[in-house]
This record gives sequence, structure tokens and C-alpha cells, in this order.
Amino acid sequence: MKTLSRGIPRIAAMLVAVLAVVGCTADSDPAESAPTTDASPDGVTPGAGGQLGALDEGTRFTPLMSSLITWPMPVAGTDDKVHITYELLLTNATTLPFQLDGLEVADAETGATLLAEGDERLPQNVTKLGASAGGEPGSGSVVIGPAETWIAWLDVQLDADTAVPATVEHHAQGAIVPPEGDPREFDVMIGTAAIDPGPATAVGVPVADGIWLMSEGCCRDDTHHRRGFAPVDGQALVPQRFAIDFYLLDEEHRTWEGDPSQITSYFTYRQPIVAAAAGTVVRALDGIPNTESLPEPPPIPPIEETVGNHVVVEIAPGLYTLYGHMDPGSVRVSVGDRVEKGQELGLIGSSGNSTTPHLHFHLQTAETFFPSDGVPYVFDEFELLGWVPERIWDDDLGLQPTGVLPFEEFEPSVRQDELPLDRTVIRVDAQD
Repeated sequence: MKTLSRGIPRIAAMLVAVLAVVGCTADSDPAESAPTTDASPDGVTPGAGGQLGALDEGTRFTPLMSSLITWPMPVAGTDDKVHITYELLLTNATTLPFQLDGLEVADAETGATLLAEGDERLPQNVTKLGASAGGEPGSGSVVIGPAETWIAWLDVQLDADTAVPATVEHHAQGAIVPPEGDPREFDVMIGTAAIDPGPATAVGVPVADGIWLMSEGCCRDDTHHRRGFAPVDGQALVPQRFAIDFYLLDEEHRTWEGDPSQITSYFTYRQPIVAAAAGTVVRALDGIPNTESLPEPPPIPPIEETVGNHVVVEIAPGLYTLYGHMDPGSVRVSVGDRVEKGQELGLIGSSGNSTTPHLHFHLQTAETFFPSDGVPYVFDEFELLGWVPERIWDDDLGLQPTGVLPFEEFEPSVRQDELPLDRTVIRVDAQD
């Protein structure tokens, strides 16, 4: 252990020294800065002790380390785009501040740029671990301090007819910032990610007929689902990455009428929850009371009560549907039950970490909400009606002056095998 602890600062110091010598400029090739030698016909460089080309071309020391939280998978959204939505953890491995000026995602085979996060949105989409996931307002670079870890919230958007790459590369542009002298610029590849080709699992819409707001959903906006980073049992997780909160609206696009401090004023309250897919019930929790703080947010509950009364159904090996915040006493199924698609599981309530009645729904990789990883899915059929153009967090719906939501109407269209994106409004009709 003593050898390791002494070695870490030596490695960091060596990295900084190498960067200083090489220069790491954005327009320089590391091969141009290295000494050249003559190689023999068999490819062995004198004194090298091995084959020429033992390292991949462009291999170099980098000040940033990157790692993934999930295995990225494409999903079709209601914006006629295919989204590859995931996170990249960025750690500054040096003893000096690192100024990140840009982050790009490219097709590893063709080199085509798929996403370029420049200074316009960088402070919102690359955030410090432990700070607000919404980032900082404004534009410009972000400075990652020595040994700090930041999260890049990535949403690669492809046209529907564009081939999904098998592998993507991550490229960072920026500079090491020494206490004296000029910054040492660089542009370097900091890692790759294999893309799970999918397809995303198709399921039914888990609610009864009506007009429904898809709140706090995927993919680019800062929502408490999309950016719900949760370190659990030593794992970095985003279990709600593709989660949706369902709110029933009336024809006037209201979510409630009357007194917003009363749970019965909300149209969503005690609406049926139906199984999105057939499977076996692996968890069925009941008995947690509804929140009593309406319309104010409730106190944060214990971790085991986060999603309140809920049902988890295993629909495939290692794949589960979660239905959360159910009304106490309404759960209709038990562990071990076999349920069919469309079967009623219970009624919508406001139990657990919930401000107003709604259904929390997503797909995950484990039978427990914590720890698990959120995975993409699509609904087999629904009608897209429009969207709510203003950012209204579901925590505040009951605090609005009226229950009427701002609404921008689209040309209604029936959608199949798509994921409704954040703030879209859909119509569910089981007769279709």
C-alpha cells in the first residue's frame, strides 16, 4: 500500500511533465513531437525491445480519465430522432486544473461527429459530481479541478434513417492550466463505448384511456429522472434515466380542479394502473400512506420508501417494469403472481417521495429500485397530441395558480414503437 500511495503522485507528476514536453496542442500530432528512429526490414526498432506498432497509433498520456455508467442503447423518440442517451464520468488525473472547452462523440468507424458539446451548453451538460445536476447558467468552459470527477450528460441524436454506429469515441478539447505560463492545449480521444444495437423493449402504455402528460422524461433536458444520479452500495447509477411520470389531464389540459391541498382534486388520483407487459410479480409493496403535505413537497422518505407502494414485474430475464407511488390498499397482485399485459395492478396514489398523485414508470435491470440501472423502452401505440412548452417540474404542479397547463398542440398522429419525450402529451385509447 505504501508503494501504491507514493506512486500515485509520481504518476500524476509524470503525466504533467509529459504534457509539458509534448505540448499537446490541438493542431499537433504526438508522433511529430517524438524522436524518430530507423526500423529494420522486420519491423523491429533498434533498442525498442519489441515490434514496431505494439501501441495503437496516437497512444498518449491524457489528463482526463473517462468511464461509463451504463451500456448505451438507441431508442426512437417522438421528435423523429433516435436517441443514444447515457453519461460519461470525467476525472482529472493531474495535480493541475483542467479547462474543458469541448466534448465530442464520434462514430469510431467513420470519424463522423455525432454530438459536439461546445461552450454554449457545456456548463449545463457537464456538471461536477455532488453539485447540482442542472449545471451552471450561461456559456463557456468548465474547469475540472485536480482529482475531481464531473459527469457529462450525453444525448446523441440521429435522424431516423441514420445507421446507429457500433462503437463511438469520446474526444475532449481543452487545456492544462499551470499556475504560471500559458495553458497547455490538447485535443485527444479519451475513450470508446460499444453501442448495444437494441432494439429497445416495446411495452404497452401502463395507464387507462385518457389524455396524459409525460412529465420529467427523456432525453436532453435537465429533469430529476434524466439526471437522477444515485451512488448506491458503491455503484454509480442512474436508475430513472428513461422514467416517466404520468399525469391525467382533462380536455382543458388541467391536472387538478378545486383545492390543490386535497388529494381528491387531482384527476390522476386513483386512476387504474395496468401491466405494460406480461410477466411475474417479484415485488409488491403496500401500506405506505399518501403524502400529507399537498401541495408542498413531502419530507424525503427512507430509501426503501422512495417509490412508495409499488409493483415490480419481471418481463424478461434481467428486465423489470416498475410501477410506483400507488394508493395504499390498492395493490391487486402479490409476489409470484403471473400477470398479463393490460391487467390491472392497482390505483395511482401519492405514496413515497411524491408531491401530487402520479404514476412513476420505467424499466430497470434489477427487481429493486435501488440498486438498478434504467434502460430504454418504447410504447407500442399511442396518439401524440402536443407538449407543454414550459419547464414545470412535477413537484410544483399543485403550486401553479390554476391546474391549467400551458399547451402547444401538434397535428395529432398515431405513434408506434416510440418513447414519448419529456413534457409531451399523449392520448391513450385501448380501443385503437
